[in-house]
Amino acid sequence: MNDLKIADNVDVLQSQSGVAVFGLAFTMGALKYVEELQKKKQSDMMRFLMRVRCWELRQLKVIHRASRPSRPDKARRLGYKAKQGYVIYRCRVRRGGRKRQAPKGATYGKPTNQGINQLKYQRSLKSTAEERVGRRCANLRVLNSYWINQDSTYKYYEVILVDPQHKAIRRDARINWIVAPVHKHRESRGLTATGKKSRGLGRGHKYNNTTAGRRKTWKRHNTLSLWRYR
Repeated sequence: MNDLKIADNVDVLQSQSGVAVFGLAFTMGALKYVEELQKKKQSDMMRFLMRVRCWELRQLKVIHRASRPSRPDKARRLGYKAKQGYVIYRCRVRRGGRKRQAPKGATYGKPTNQGINQLKYQRSLKSTAEERVGRRCANLRVLNSYWINQDSTYKYYEVILVDPQHKAIRRDARINWIVAPVHKHRESRGLTATGKKSRGLGRGHKYNNTTAGRRKTWKRHNTLSLWRYR
């Protein structure tokens, strides 16, 4: 059956281009195959592979350097190049919300602000991973990051970093923008891709009415706040 599919594919190529095709017709590159495999995370092969990799990641340190990206297709889409000046670090972040630090549950406030357990951090775990790696590698610049694995306790990310002092980076017109001092610790100021997501940035007609939430904006516009002594 596979032979028939390959033969049909070859015939189509011949009829469309008018060029004789000998052998197999490969329409995807190597990284495209890796990308397609990654999309089927519930397949037996990917479930086994990710399970083994997750076990290995649990044995390693919280933040450690990787010799090469686990997902080369994703890394390249986010700007990684296999050349000098680019570095990959892995980081694991504990999953879940943030419990308020309140001794004996006393928050000393109004009932609406007395929550302890089900508080959600406004930024993503991926943003947290970028910040922690950025603090560890203070001399490098965080370019981007991506998810690689997770279990019941942790999420694992790989962070792409760039050495701003390396000549291969400073001479490359496509990446030397990151050398400028204004990009120091961009991950801590919400300037990376994942950091921008939590800032409520966007464009379009009346987008400002959705910033921080549609209902919150309505409430702010319809609430009159006055000073007691005015």
